[in-house]
Amino acid sequence: MPDSPDPPEGTPPPVEEAVEPVVEVVEGGEEVGRLPLPRRPRGEVFGIASQLLGAARIQVMCEDNVSRMGRITGKMKKKMWIREGDLLIVRPWGFQEGKADILFRYSRTQSQYLARRNLLPSSVNLFSTTETPTDAAPPA
Repeated sequence: MPDSPDPPEGTPPPVEEAVEPVVEVVEGGEEVGRLPLPRRPRGEVFGIASQLLGAARIQVMCEDNVSRMGRITGKMKKKMWIREGDLLIVRPWGFQEGKADILFRYSRTQSQYLARRNLLPSSVNLFSTTETPTDAAPPA
């Protein structure tokens, strides 16, 4: 007698769900939150908001150095405001080359965290903080 019963005939086999790639944010030994990353198999990429066009549209410079017109999706339209210079996750359209959907916006703190962890491509890494030496004497 087998341990697990066979599914009834005509029942499709269970489908394994694709796990969303995330980065766990840990500070001081405790988990603070989780940040979503672009799902590469779905074609999602990082982008920087470069110009606000109005009517829920934003010009986005993507990590593949292509400028696209991004459309803010319905679930983000009223909840999250996007400004120029924000780091975004976008999904380019397959049927129109110059357009994309905006899926997620990172806050400034989240963007700097991703930059420190070297998770951003160099084409969109505007958030690395350069530390100035404090031991240098002021100019006379």
